[in-house]
Amino acid sequence: MRTIGLLLILFTCIAAGPVAAAEGWPRQVTDALGRRVTIPAPPRRIVAIFSSNVEMLAAIGAGPDIVAIEAWTRWPPDLVARTARVGGRLGFSVEAIARLDADLVVMTPARQAAAGLVDPLGRIGIPALVLTHDRLADIQANIRRLGRATGREAAADAVADRMGARIAHLGACLEGRPPVPVYLETGSDERGAAFTIRDATYTGDILRAAGGVSVFAGRDRLGRVSGEAVWRADPDRILIAGPPARVPALMQRPGWEGIRAVRAGRVDAVNRALLLIPGPRVVEGAEMLARLLHPEAFTAGGSCIMAAEGDR
Repeated sequence: MRTIGLLLILFTCIAAGPVAAAEGWPRQVTDALGRRVTIPAPPRRIVAIFSSNVEMLAAIGAGPDIVAIEAWTRWPPDLVARTARVGGRLGFSVEAIARLDADLVVMTPARQAAAGLVDPLGRIGIPALVLTHDRLADIQANIRRLGRATGREAAADAVADRMGARIAHLGACLEGRPPVPVYLETGSDERGAAFTIRDATYTGDILRAAGGVSVFAGRDRLGRVSGEAVWRADPDRILIAGPPARVPALMQRPGWEGIRAVRAGRVDAVNRALLLIPGPRVVEGAEMLARLLHPEAFTAGGSCIMAAEGDR
Protein backbone atom coordinates (compact mmCIF):
# COMPACT_ATOMS: atom_id res chain seq x y z
CA MET A 1 0.00 0.00 0.00
CA ARG A 2 2.83 2.37 0.87
CA THR A 3 4.42 1.73 -2.53
CA ILE A 4 1.14 2.41 -4.29
CA GLY A 5 0.71 5.62 -2.30
CA LEU A 6 4.17 6.83 -3.24
CA LEU A 7 3.53 6.02 -6.89
CA LEU A 8 0.28 7.97 -6.78
CA ILE A 9 2.04 10.97 -5.27
CA LEU A 10 4.80 10.75 -7.90
CA PHE A 11 2.26 10.47 -10.72
CA THR A 12 0.36 13.48 -9.39
CA CYS A 13 3.54 15.58 -9.26
CA ILE A 14 4.52 14.59 -12.79
CA ALA A 15 1.04 15.31 -14.13
CA ALA A 16 0.87 18.67 -12.42
CA GLY A 17 4.38 19.67 -13.53
CA PRO A 18 6.20 22.68 -12.12
CA VAL A 19 2.98 24.63 -11.57
CA ALA A 20 4.46 27.54 -9.67
CA ALA A 21 7.27 28.08 -12.17
CA ALA A 22 5.06 27.71 -15.26
CA GLU A 23 2.02 29.66 -14.12
CA GLY A 24 0.99 32.04 -16.89
CA TRP A 25 3.55 30.60 -19.31
CA PRO A 26 3.94 30.19 -22.20
CA ARG A 27 2.40 33.52 -23.15
CA GLN A 28 2.01 35.61 -26.28
CA VAL A 29 2.93 39.24 -26.79
CA THR A 30 1.91 41.21 -29.89
CA ASP A 31 4.78 43.29 -31.27
CA ALA A 32 4.99 46.30 -33.61
CA LEU A 33 4.83 44.08 -36.69
CA GLY A 34 1.53 42.61 -35.51
CA ARG A 35 3.19 39.27 -34.79
CA ARG A 36 2.01 37.25 -31.82
CA VAL A 37 5.33 36.26 -30.31
CA THR A 38 5.24 33.19 -28.07
CA ILE A 39 7.52 33.32 -25.04
CA PRO A 40 7.69 29.87 -23.43
CA ALA A 41 9.00 30.86 -19.98
CA PRO A 42 10.19 33.93 -18.08
CA PRO A 43 13.27 35.02 -20.07
CA ARG A 44 16.54 35.05 -18.19
CA ARG A 45 18.97 35.61 -21.08
CA ILE A 46 17.79 38.66 -23.02
CA VAL A 47 19.52 40.32 -25.95
CA ALA A 48 18.40 43.96 -26.21
CA ILE A 49 19.13 45.83 -29.44
CA PHE A 50 18.69 49.62 -29.44
CA SER A 51 19.32 51.82 -26.42
CA SER A 52 15.67 52.48 -25.63
CA ASN A 53 14.93 48.78 -25.22
CA VAL A 54 17.85 48.40 -22.81
CA GLU A 55 16.66 51.37 -20.77
CA MET A 56 13.07 50.13 -20.60
CA LEU A 57 14.12 46.64 -19.54
CA ALA A 58 16.45 48.06 -16.89
CA ALA A 59 13.72 50.35 -15.57
CA ILE A 60 11.36 47.42 -14.91
CA GLY A 61 14.05 45.40 -13.14
CA ALA A 62 15.05 43.11 -16.01
CA GLY A 63 18.56 44.57 -16.33
CA PRO A 64 20.25 41.57 -14.66
CA ASP A 65 18.68 39.32 -17.31
CA ILE A 66 20.26 41.21 -20.23
CA VAL A 67 23.25 39.27 -21.58
CA ALA A 68 24.04 41.34 -24.70
CA ILE A 69 23.43 44.76 -26.23
CA GLU A 70 24.51 46.66 -29.34
CA ALA A 71 27.71 48.69 -29.53
CA TRP A 72 26.01 52.12 -29.34
CA THR A 73 24.23 51.63 -26.02
CA ARG A 74 25.52 53.86 -23.20
CA TRP A 75 22.96 53.58 -20.39
CA PRO A 76 22.78 52.32 -17.67
CA PRO A 77 26.58 52.49 -17.39
CA ASP A 78 26.96 49.58 -14.96
CA LEU A 79 24.94 47.31 -17.25
CA VAL A 80 26.89 48.47 -20.30
CA ALA A 81 30.19 47.74 -18.56
CA ARG A 82 29.36 44.10 -17.85
CA THR A 83 27.40 43.14 -20.96
CA ALA A 84 28.53 41.52 -24.23
CA ARG A 85 28.04 43.15 -27.65
CA VAL A 86 26.32 41.48 -30.59
CA GLY A 87 26.81 44.13 -33.28
CA GLY A 88 26.04 47.70 -34.26
CA ARG A 89 25.56 49.78 -37.37
CA LEU A 90 27.39 47.31 -39.58
CA GLY A 91 25.15 44.41 -38.65
CA PHE A 92 24.20 41.87 -36.03
CA SER A 93 25.26 38.28 -35.62
CA VAL A 94 22.64 35.57 -35.30
CA GLU A 95 25.45 33.17 -34.45
CA ALA A 96 26.62 35.36 -31.56
CA ILE A 97 23.08 35.57 -30.21
CA ALA A 98 22.70 31.79 -30.46
CA ARG A 99 26.03 31.22 -28.68
CA LEU A 100 24.76 33.33 -25.79
CA ASP A 101 21.86 30.91 -25.40
CA ALA A 102 19.43 33.85 -25.62
CA ASP A 103 15.80 33.15 -24.76
CA LEU A 104 14.43 36.54 -25.93
CA VAL A 105 15.64 39.22 -28.33
CA VAL A 106 14.11 42.71 -28.15
CA MET A 107 14.84 44.98 -31.12
CA THR A 108 13.74 48.13 -32.93
CA PRO A 109 13.73 48.66 -36.72
CA ALA A 110 15.62 51.94 -36.30
CA ARG A 111 18.63 49.70 -36.75
CA GLN A 112 17.84 48.33 -40.21
CA ALA A 113 20.28 45.48 -39.76
CA ALA A 114 18.35 44.38 -36.67
CA ALA A 115 15.14 43.94 -38.66
CA GLY A 116 16.88 41.21 -40.65
CA LEU A 117 17.25 39.14 -37.48
CA VAL A 118 13.57 38.30 -37.07
CA ASP A 119 13.29 35.42 -39.54
CA PRO A 120 16.69 33.81 -38.80
CA LEU A 121 16.00 33.90 -35.07
CA GLY A 122 12.58 32.37 -35.63
CA ARG A 123 14.14 29.50 -37.55
CA ILE A 124 16.35 28.59 -34.60
CA GLY A 125 13.57 29.01 -32.05
CA ILE A 126 14.59 32.26 -30.32
CA PRO A 127 11.61 34.61 -29.75
CA ALA A 128 12.17 38.09 -31.21
CA LEU A 129 10.04 41.02 -30.08
CA VAL A 130 10.04 44.08 -32.36
CA LEU A 131 9.12 47.44 -30.78
CA THR A 132 8.62 50.90 -32.29
CA HIS A 133 8.31 54.19 -30.44
CA ASP A 134 6.63 56.75 -32.66
CA ARG A 135 4.87 58.74 -29.91
CA LEU A 136 5.26 59.31 -26.19
CA ALA A 137 2.29 57.02 -25.50
CA ASP A 138 4.05 54.25 -27.42
CA ILE A 139 6.94 54.35 -24.96
CA GLN A 140 4.58 53.74 -22.06
CA ALA A 141 2.80 50.98 -23.99
CA ASN A 142 6.11 49.30 -24.79
CA ILE A 143 7.15 49.38 -21.15
CA ARG A 144 3.95 47.50 -20.30
CA ARG A 145 4.55 45.15 -23.24
CA LEU A 146 8.01 44.33 -21.94
CA GLY A 147 6.52 43.79 -18.51
CA ARG A 148 4.28 41.10 -19.93
CA ALA A 149 7.12 39.60 -21.98
CA THR A 150 9.36 39.26 -18.91
CA GLY A 151 6.79 38.50 -16.23
CA ARG A 152 7.31 41.89 -14.58
CA GLU A 153 3.88 43.41 -15.14
CA ALA A 154 3.61 45.16 -11.78
CA ALA A 155 6.99 46.86 -12.11
CA ALA A 156 6.23 47.88 -15.70
CA ASP A 157 2.85 49.32 -14.76
CA ALA A 158 4.48 51.33 -11.97
CA VAL A 159 7.10 52.79 -14.34
CA ALA A 160 4.57 53.63 -17.06
CA ASP A 161 2.09 55.10 -14.57
CA ARG A 162 4.78 57.25 -12.99
CA MET A 163 5.77 58.57 -16.41
CA GLY A 164 2.16 59.50 -17.08
CA ALA A 165 1.82 61.20 -13.70
CA ARG A 166 4.91 63.33 -14.23
CA ILE A 167 3.80 64.41 -17.71
CA ALA A 168 0.34 65.22 -16.34
CA HIS A 169 1.95 67.26 -13.56
CA LEU A 170 3.85 69.31 -16.13
CA GLY A 171 0.67 69.91 -18.11
CA ALA A 172 -1.17 71.08 -15.01
CA CYS A 173 1.52 73.39 -13.68
CA LEU A 174 2.19 74.98 -17.09
CA GLU A 175 -1.48 75.40 -17.94
CA GLY A 176 -2.30 78.88 -19.18
CA ARG A 177 1.27 79.75 -20.12
CA PRO A 178 1.73 80.48 -23.83
CA PRO A 179 3.95 77.91 -25.57
CA VAL A 180 7.43 79.14 -26.40
CA PRO A 181 8.41 78.99 -30.11
CA VAL A 182 11.50 76.76 -30.24
CA TYR A 183 14.00 75.56 -32.79
CA LEU A 184 15.42 72.30 -31.44
CA GLU A 185 18.37 71.02 -33.43
CA THR A 186 19.15 67.32 -33.23
CA GLY A 187 22.08 67.29 -35.64
CA SER A 188 23.75 68.91 -38.65
CA ASP A 189 25.93 67.97 -41.61
CA GLU A 190 28.96 69.40 -43.33
CA ARG A 191 26.82 70.83 -46.15
CA GLY A 192 25.09 73.31 -43.87
CA ALA A 193 21.82 71.45 -43.43
CA ALA A 194 20.47 70.84 -39.94
CA PHE A 195 17.97 68.41 -38.49
CA THR A 196 15.14 69.25 -36.14
CA ILE A 197 12.34 67.37 -34.45
CA ARG A 198 9.17 66.50 -36.29
CA ASP A 199 5.80 67.34 -34.80
CA ALA A 200 4.09 63.94 -34.75
CA THR A 201 6.86 62.12 -32.88
CA TYR A 202 7.76 61.39 -29.29
CA THR A 203 10.23 64.30 -29.38
CA GLY A 204 7.42 66.59 -30.55
CA ASP A 205 5.28 65.28 -27.70
CA ILE A 206 8.08 65.97 -25.21
CA LEU A 207 8.49 69.55 -26.40
CA ARG A 208 4.74 70.20 -26.15
CA ALA A 209 4.63 68.67 -22.66
CA ALA A 210 7.40 71.08 -21.67
CA GLY A 211 5.42 74.11 -22.79
CA GLY A 212 7.15 74.62 -26.11
CA VAL A 213 6.17 74.46 -29.76
CA SER A 214 8.46 73.80 -32.70
CA VAL A 215 8.74 76.68 -35.16
CA PHE A 216 8.49 73.95 -37.80
CA ALA A 217 5.38 72.32 -36.35
CA GLY A 218 3.10 70.86 -38.97
CA ARG A 219 5.87 69.61 -41.23
CA ASP A 220 5.23 65.94 -41.93
CA ARG A 221 8.38 65.30 -43.93
CA LEU A 222 11.89 64.61 -42.68
CA GLY A 223 13.12 67.14 -40.16
CA ARG A 224 15.88 68.53 -42.38
CA VAL A 225 16.00 72.33 -42.51
CA SER A 226 18.28 74.98 -43.94
CA GLY A 227 19.92 77.78 -42.00
CA GLU A 228 17.79 80.24 -43.94
CA ALA A 229 14.61 78.42 -42.88
CA VAL A 230 15.61 78.78 -39.23
CA TRP A 231 16.38 82.47 -39.76
CA ARG A 232 12.96 83.00 -41.34
CA ALA A 233 11.22 81.11 -38.51
CA ASP A 234 12.91 83.45 -35.98
CA PRO A 235 12.47 81.27 -32.86
CA ASP A 236 12.32 82.69 -29.34
CA ARG A 237 14.57 79.87 -28.09
CA ILE A 238 17.17 77.69 -29.76
CA LEU A 239 18.06 74.37 -28.19
CA ILE A 240 20.75 72.04 -29.47
CA ALA A 241 20.77 68.38 -28.49
CA GLY A 242 24.41 67.87 -27.64
CA PRO A 243 27.32 69.18 -25.59
CA PRO A 244 27.55 72.88 -24.61
CA ALA A 245 30.72 73.20 -26.70
CA ARG A 246 28.54 73.26 -29.82
CA VAL A 247 26.66 76.42 -28.81
CA PRO A 248 29.24 79.09 -29.82
CA ALA A 249 29.59 77.74 -33.37
CA LEU A 250 25.82 77.59 -33.75
CA MET A 251 25.44 81.21 -32.68
CA GLN A 252 28.04 82.26 -35.25
CA ARG A 253 26.33 80.71 -38.26
CA PRO A 254 26.01 83.18 -41.16
CA GLY A 255 22.90 85.34 -40.79
CA TRP A 256 21.87 83.88 -37.46
CA GLU A 257 22.93 86.97 -35.53
CA GLY A 258 19.56 88.43 -36.49
CA ILE A 259 17.51 85.60 -34.99
CA ARG A 260 15.62 86.68 -31.88
CA ALA A 261 16.98 83.81 -29.73
CA VAL A 262 20.58 84.54 -30.72
CA ARG A 263 20.25 88.28 -30.11
CA ALA A 264 18.88 87.62 -26.62
CA GLY A 265 21.39 84.87 -25.83
CA ARG A 266 18.63 82.31 -25.42
CA VAL A 267 20.58 79.41 -26.94
CA ASP A 268 21.19 76.33 -24.81
CA ALA A 269 22.58 72.82 -25.13
CA VAL A 270 20.38 70.04 -23.78
CA ASN A 271 21.08 66.42 -22.89
CA ARG A 272 20.78 64.48 -26.12
CA ALA A 273 19.98 61.11 -24.54
CA LEU A 274 17.08 62.48 -22.48
CA LEU A 275 15.38 63.74 -25.64
CA LEU A 276 16.27 61.33 -28.41
CA ILE A 277 16.30 57.89 -26.79
CA PRO A 278 12.64 56.81 -26.51
CA GLY A 279 12.79 55.25 -23.07
CA PRO A 280 11.66 56.11 -19.53
CA ARG A 281 14.14 58.99 -19.21
CA VAL A 282 12.27 61.12 -21.77
CA VAL A 283 10.19 62.40 -18.86
CA GLU A 284 13.38 63.84 -17.37
CA GLY A 285 13.92 65.41 -20.79
CA ALA A 286 10.49 67.04 -20.70
CA GLU A 287 11.14 68.41 -17.20
CA MET A 288 14.55 69.68 -18.28
CA LEU A 289 13.01 71.53 -21.25
CA ALA A 290 10.22 72.95 -19.09
CA ARG A 291 12.76 74.48 -16.71
CA LEU A 292 14.56 76.12 -19.63
CA LEU A 293 11.43 77.38 -21.38
CA HIS A 294 9.46 78.46 -18.30
CA PRO A 295 12.03 79.16 -15.55
CA GLU A 296 9.62 81.44 -13.71
CA ALA A 297 7.36 78.45 -13.05
CA PHE A 298 10.11 76.71 -11.08
CA THR A 299 11.19 79.55 -8.81
CA ALA A 300 9.89 80.04 -5.28
CA GLY A 301 6.16 80.50 -5.52
CA GLY A 302 6.08 79.24 -9.11
CA SER A 303 3.35 76.92 -10.34
CA CYS A 304 5.63 73.92 -10.96
CA ILE A 305 6.90 72.08 -7.94
CA MET A 306 8.57 68.99 -9.31
CA ALA A 307 8.40 65.62 -7.62
CA ALA A 308 11.21 64.92 -5.20
CA GLU A 309 13.95 62.69 -6.56
CA GLY A 310 13.04 59.90 -4.18
CA ASP A 311 9.44 59.94 -5.35
CA ARG A 312 10.23 59.48 -9.05
